[in-house]
Amino acid sequence: MVKGADSPEIAKKREQEKATMEIMVRIYCRGSRHKRTGELCPECEALLSYANSRTDSCPFMETKTFCSACKVHCYSPKMQEKVRQIMRYSGPRMLFVHPVIALRHMKITLQNRRKSHV
Repeated sequence: MVKGADSPEIAKKREQEKATMEIMVRIYCRGSRHKRTGELCPECEALLSYANSRTDSCPFMETKTFCSACKVHCYSPKMQEKVRQIMRYSGPRMLFVHPVIALRHMKITLQNRRKSHV
C-alpha cells in the first residue's frame, strides 16, 4: 500500500509508530554514550531514518500491532538487533519520560499476547 492511499486511521497509526520510535531512539541516544545536546548522533539518526522508511512502506500497517509481532520482518538482521537494544534500554525509561505512550504500548502488547494464546 502506498502511503498516500492510507485511510486517515492508518496514516495516524503510522505517525504514532514513527513518533514512538523517535522517542525511544532519543532516550537511547541521550542516555547511552551518544550526544546529550538534544540532537541525535549520526548512528541513531540513520537508524531512525531506516525505521521510518520501513514504517512508511509497511503493507501490514492496518492489521499489525508492532514490527516484532509481524509475520514479515523487513528490517535487516543487524537493524533488528539494534532496535531490540534500543527498546530494551528505552522501554523501562519511557514510563518516566512519556508515561501515556509507554502505557498504551504495554496495553497493546498485552492484548496481542492474549489474542495469540487464544
